Amino acid sequence: MPLEVRRALRGVLTDIDDTLTSAGILGPPARAALDRLAEVPIPVVAITGRPAGLCEQLLDQWPLAAIVGENGGVWMRRDPATRRIAQHYEHDAEERARQRAALSAIADRVLAAVPGAALAIDRHRRETDVAIDWAENVAPLPRAAVDRIVAMLRAEGLSTAVSSIHIHGWYGEHDKLATTRPLFAAAFGVDLGVERAHYTYVGDAPNDAPMFAFFPYAVGVANLRRFIDQLSAAPAYITEREAGEGFAEFAELLLAARR
Repeated sequence: MPLEVRRALRGVLTDIDDTLTSAGILGPPARAALDRLAEVPIPVVAITGRPAGLCEQLLDQWPLAAIVGENGGVWMRRDPATRRIAQHYEHDAEERARQRAALSAIADRVLAAVPGAALAIDRHRRETDVAIDWAENVAPLPRAAVDRIVAMLRAEGLSTAVSSIHIHGWYGEHDKLATTRPLFAAAFGVDLGVERAHYTYVGDAPNDAPMFAFFPYAVGVANLRRFIDQLSAAPAYITEREAGEGFAEFAELLLAARR
């Protein structure tokens, strides 16, 4: 990534699992990178499939400017003045409750049909989607099983996304990018359609493809290579190191450009 590109970047958007974290843990290199970026400041916005309940906790625990959860079903940010968390959902509470009941029934049918799959364990306040575990706390499923789950979810009229650990299904056309753009407009007064060259996205899996396509200087951590043949769009750059260490590698390049 050329020096002039790195100097022009004003913020970082990043996936969490296997991008910021390594084997489910935010290791010292990635945590130090987040802290140093916040000091500059270069704001970091997390974009994840994790549930709303965990997103709220991460805003307390990590130096994040904002977070998009459930693959675009919700966004949150902490007001710098009041410290209160503002939340925005794609659907109102009544509609979310109706959808959760329908998604639960769909998940039951999927799990009955695909041996080895399980519900993701991170279900605390999962408000807008269903997450099927294919590689986090179960023995990794073969690609044919993952493809079958995706097909079943789509046959039920759901949008889908496959991360490095989960298969997500939800009602509506939103995705990580569709929710990130109004978040930036509402929270930061930034039109990403105009300013995309001043921001970058870091990711590791097929569900990051819309972000890779949108941001001209997007970055994949090295473990993205195992999904290369499944990507509808690839990032402009790939780090040498994997997961959280790859994120830290890229953060150091940004910080060096500022020095």
